[in-house]
Amino acid sequence: MAERPLPTPSHTIGPFYGHALPFPDGARIAPQGHPDAISLHGHVYDGAGNPVPDALLDFWQAAPDGSLTGAPGSMRRDPSTGGFLGRNGVDFTGYGRVPTDADGHYALHTLPPGNAGLPYISVCVFARGLTHHLFTRAYLADGPDPLLDSLPDERRATLVATEGANGMKGAKGAYRFDIRLQGEGETVFLEFQ
Repeated sequence: MAERPLPTPSHTIGPFYGHALPFPDGARIAPQGHPDAISLHGHVYDGAGNPVPDALLDFWQAAPDGSLTGAPGSMRRDPSTGGFLGRNGVDFTGYGRVPTDADGHYALHTLPPGNAGLPYISVCVFARGLTHHLFTRAYLADGPDPLLDSLPDERRATLVATEGANGMKGAKGAYRFDIRLQGEGETVFLEFQ
């Protein structure tokens, strides 16, 4: 009688993000030089507190006027070569894709979101060791909010970006938002059904 093979574990979703997924100017949602531009930056950390150098972050947000329509243009192609041109540098698309660097750092350049209530940017995290991507939010202010109000203070703090923090001190419109995948200070992740 032949031995019955054991089931194999699920595959993880990485790390192979550097091939074809990042695109030119993926971190620049705001047109270059826009006077209202802000930066959201931080690190992605694993459960041991080590930086994750090969994560990929997708960002979605409302336009400054609160609309969610965005504009096409993130994945424009060169008609001659078929290669990616990236953004046209003029339109606000409401979408960005940013890989982390060797130190686990990312930086996004965008416009302030005009959400009803507290302003936030939606974040989707892809990283090695995850079997499914994770969703969270980076709030650019703290205050009354149904999601934030449902959390204990220490968990709430994991969703609120710090203005002008670390690396961009004193920079108006610079926000620090670190993402901890697990362990102490784990970021609150959202489940959608």
